Amino acid sequence: MDDKDMPKTEDEWKKKLTPEQYRILREKGTEAPFSGELNDSHEKGMFVCAACGNQLFSSDTKFDSGTGWPSFTDPVNLQNIELHEDSDHGMHRTEVTCKRCGSHLGHVFDDGPQDKGGKRYCINSACLLLKK
Repeated sequence: MDDKDMPKTEDEWKKKLTPEQYRILREKGTEAPFSGELNDSHEKGMFVCAACGNQLFSSDTKFDSGTGWPSFTDPVNLQNIELHEDSDHGMHRTEVTCKRCGSHLGHVFDDGPQDKGGKRYCINSACLLLKK
């Protein structure tokens, strides 16, 4: 998606996204654990932002964290995401957003596989599309 094709207003985002995608991507919501269709996916491909198509995570970095959300050890390119301090809900976390469209994706934690750098990018299924 070219930046000129990207929605500019929240009304345009509401037309482009499903209600669940809008709630998570644009309003910083989350899906219930173990409810997302990509949590158990083992298909090969590239996970892209459901809002703008930005390449985010390779299936090669996906792992089963047991948390109920798709988890990855690394983004495909650090320049495609942004990290923000998040103290909502009385927790100290690091939010992950898409750098291209600013949409909320999930959070990153330091409890991932130690042999792969120790990061766990915990991302909502509704925020991702798998391009095979």
